[in-house]
Amino acid sequence: MEAAQNDLERLMIFEHARITAEAEYAKNPTDADNLTRWGGALLELSQFGDINESKKMLRDAVSKLDEALTINPAKHEALWCLGNAHTANAFLTPDHDEAKVKFDKATQCFEKAVEECPGNEHYLQSLAQCAKATELHKDIHAHGGLSQAQQTLGGGSAPSSSAKGSGKSKNSDLKYDIFGWVILAVGLVAWIGMAKSNVPPPPTR
Repeated sequence: MEAAQNDLERLMIFEHARITAEAEYAKNPTDADNLTRWGGALLELSQFGDINESKKMLRDAVSKLDEALTINPAKHEALWCLGNAHTANAFLTPDHDEAKVKFDKATQCFEKAVEECPGNEHYLQSLAQCAKATELHKDIHAHGGLSQAQQTLGGGSAPSSSAKGSGKSKNSDLKYDIFGWVILAVGLVAWIGMAKSNVPPPPTR
């Protein structure tokens, strides 16, 4: 119950951030900070919904982050978020060769982020994790991890046919195996800090 409440709060926060960034973009389309916030919000929102919705959110996130980097190529927050978007996209790509191309793009983004902000532990950790991503991708798809996710982008460890009742409660397990591994929650301060004045407080429990 608490996990569901936390999910709802996160969904509300990042949806508000997305709407705010979209409104700001209409006023000032060359604000790289705002585009980074928008891309980061879409990246978080991609954790909710089914795989097709997630892929669309990730495509949109990549588009906004690329736009931010066109304006400011040295923006390390955007580079880091873009690396996470490419990594998440790779995990949702069953074909290993296609996924590897996305992992390579992610690695390049993380390397550039580290160059622009040396010593940032979140960027260094993302770069180190990305080095292990190809093998994890193999393991996930070898065990049919995402075939179950085709329906729910979640489902946790393979449920038995009689587990329908608990299936819903486990709905986000695989989602967090993938996205949670990619997106370091503590690292979101890299861009949330820029947006916090525009984010409403979470609802009281």
